[in-house]
Amino acid sequence: MPQTHHVERHFTAGDTVRDIVIGMSDGLTVPFALAAGLSSAASSTSIIITAGLAEVAAGAIAMGLGGYLAAKSDFEHYKSEHQREWREVKEIPDAERREVKEVFSQYGLSDQEIAPILTAFQARPEQWVNFMMRFELGLEKPEPSRAYRSAVTIGSAYVLGGLIPLSPYFFYRSSHDALIVSVAVTLVALAIFGYFKGYACGNQPFKSAFQTVIIGGVAAGAAFSIAALVR
Repeated sequence: MPQTHHVERHFTAGDTVRDIVIGMSDGLTVPFALAAGLSSAASSTSIIITAGLAEVAAGAIAMGLGGYLAAKSDFEHYKSEHQREWREVKEIPDAERREVKEVFSQYGLSDQEIAPILTAFQARPEQWVNFMMRFELGLEKPEPSRAYRSAVTIGSAYVLGGLIPLSPYFFYRSSHDALIVSVAVTLVALAIFGYFKGYACGNQPFKSAFQTVIIGGVAAGAAFSIAALVR
């Protein structure tokens, strides 16, 4: 009987997708809320465009810098813990062997089954350290260029997301008319973004789309109401 070739497909772009989600979600909601709030207080779209573009530029820089610092901190933390594990393997190997036993005991392995693994690790200290980093500390080695890619990805996604709610203000003189189009365009963009975010992350796409639209709508409604009250 012929056998069907089994192919496993795993999602491996988690960090990049996370950066896009962070940048795009804020880029869609924050400038949208700002433009909606200003629309209740200003009749001219030029003011909204100026303020919106300034916010997009500042937000992209701030978000990108935040992503860079977060990724840099992850790398430095991993490096520090890696050095500590090296010292412990060299200076207190008995304690490290006990920790290896504790890890494998959780999977039901007996001392007799764990013994040859310990012997192999003693002959391969680098693999021993990598094992402890992953299974004891739960740390994966980050890529050295991760910080720069994270900054660029988050910043670019923020700019792309921020230009969507601002785009109608370039084509309408009345802020009220631009706001109506901006609401429609942004809600559609939020729904599409939420759908693909849910799909990429293995969640329910339609549920993710609905939640994203609600969050963006609440943010814009709050900003619009506050601006109206202040006026």
